[in-house]
Amino acid sequence: MRAFLNLALLLALVPSLLALSPRLKAERPGPVVLVVDAESVREEARVRGESLLEVLQDYRAQGVMGVAFPEHFLKDWVDLGVLRYRPGSELREAGLPARKGWYYVKGEAWLLALLEKAYALPTHRLGDWLGFPLDVQAFPAFYPLEEMQEAKEAGFYVVARPINHRLRRLDPALPVVPKEADAVVFAGLEALGHPYRLEEAKALVHAPVALIEGTPQPGLQAFREKGILRLFSLRYEWQLTLSPKEAADKYVLAARERGHQLLYLRPYPYPEDTQVFLGRIQEGLKASGIALGTPRPRDFALSPLRHAAWVGVLAGLGLLALGLPVYGPLVAFALLLLALGYAGSQAGALLAALVFPVLGFLGPRNGLWMWLRTLGYALAGAVFLSALGSTPATVLGLTPFKGVSLTLLVPPLLVAYSFLEKDFKQALTRLFQHPLRLGEVALAGLALLLLALALLRRGNDAPVVPELELKLRSLLQDIMVRPRFKEVFGHALFPLALFLPWPRWVQNGLLFLAALGVASILNTFSHFHTPLPISFFRVVNGAILGLFLGLLGVILVRRLRAWWLG
Repeated sequence: MRAFLNLALLLALVPSLLALSPRLKAERPGPVVLVVDAESVREEARVRGESLLEVLQDYRAQGVMGVAFPEHFLKDWVDLGVLRYRPGSELREAGLPARKGWYYVKGEAWLLALLEKAYALPTHRLGDWLGFPLDVQAFPAFYPLEEMQEAKEAGFYVVARPINHRLRRLDPALPVVPKEADAVVFAGLEALGHPYRLEEAKALVHAPVALIEGTPQPGLQAFREKGILRLFSLRYEWQLTLSPKEAADKYVLAARERGHQLLYLRPYPYPEDTQVFLGRIQEGLKASGIALGTPRPRDFALSPLRHAAWVGVLAGLGLLALGLPVYGPLVAFALLLLALGYAGSQAGALLAALVFPVLGFLGPRNGLWMWLRTLGYALAGAVFLSALGSTPATVLGLTPFKGVSLTLLVPPLLVAYSFLEKDFKQALTRLFQHPLRLGEVALAGLALLLLALALLRRGNDAPVVPELELKLRSLLQDIMVRPRFKEVFGHALFPLALFLPWPRWVQNGLLFLAALGVASILNTFSHFHTPLPISFFRVVNGAILGLFLGLLGVILVRRLRAWWLG
């Protein structure tokens, strides 16, 4: 039966690999566009006594082909001197018949004409003044339309940043999203029209919409048919804590390893730093083979061959049922129910992530063959997971993988469960009567600590990441596709566990910790927004580096052991 299941697994690999072809074509990196924030450049233009467009032309020479226009609040127009703003009480003191408790604006006629229709509020005309019953200073109030048009005519990639507000009118006659916009990046923490007017907002958006890295915006899914572009930006306060080269490397990494197409930039306070910053980005993109240009939304059709991956996943589940010494079929059935009940349409992908990291541990402990077997099963599981889980929504990052924590928690526990003997009652009795040793307690505590650390450190915004590790990450990123340290750690433990004369319980403990690294392989591929080649080379680099460190550790432990006993 095992031979039959392994054969079914191998046969399912071929169509599953072919099913990944559409995704591979769609997620090729580039072209990307460097987009500068117009408001961050405006002060520089004032200092130089030039127009915004003149300063933008200088940025164009440094590779910046895009400019983003955040929508103004009404108070911004007041600060710019375009509008005057007065409470009705002040106008009444001046002898004008203003309404009590109202607020009035006065200024350029084109802007007042737009503001009169902009909000679901009554208005009051008082000569040149336009009144509102609420304080509207923090209400969205359109864009510098003339500047947007000039930038468009000059060949810049124009990005509009509309603001959602419950009282704004979503009227096609209003420039909520100006016709000049090549892309839309919603300002704030939610999409335009969220939560109840998304259909009205969709009618106003004629350009692709950006998904901002690290900034979930409810309602963004509704704009999927407009096309989705991935955007990366650094919070400006954090950017200023980084050197220009460090910040530039993060932008290059985002384009190379996470498929970002809009690189949203803000200049440094000193032009010299900005020049270094932009030059480093261009150098990094060129070295990575990523072209500057006009980005296109990435989409692809799902291959019907992807369903063959279910054959491989179920074959793996069968191998798990046969390999576990105690209640194997029952455990396998429970995993199937867990995946179907928890992940829904992603059940097959989750099941692959839970099962395949365990299979290599169920055979004989025959040195590096065990390591190769475990790595092989994990990579096969990664193929099935990717084939079943790769959809346009997951690859774009709109729909996250469901069960990330489970992929790091369940496989190591299943590996520990596999250490039980068939006569588990007698084994548990021996374990209960085993005299407790301080060293064993310390090792068990270390194992639990490492398991907790692996869970706490998942994701890019993990709360527990030492400063030394961050520096090591940065160093590795400069010379290779950086492997995940959990995987390096896991691969290194295989030689240490299998080539040294440990007691059985110590070897089991080391293999349990190694299972954390193997589970991380499937966790790596569950980040569907990362291009497949990047995930593959991350895993390969982790395996090679981890094996090298493990073999080096075996030599050191043997010498230390000889010194200690000699």
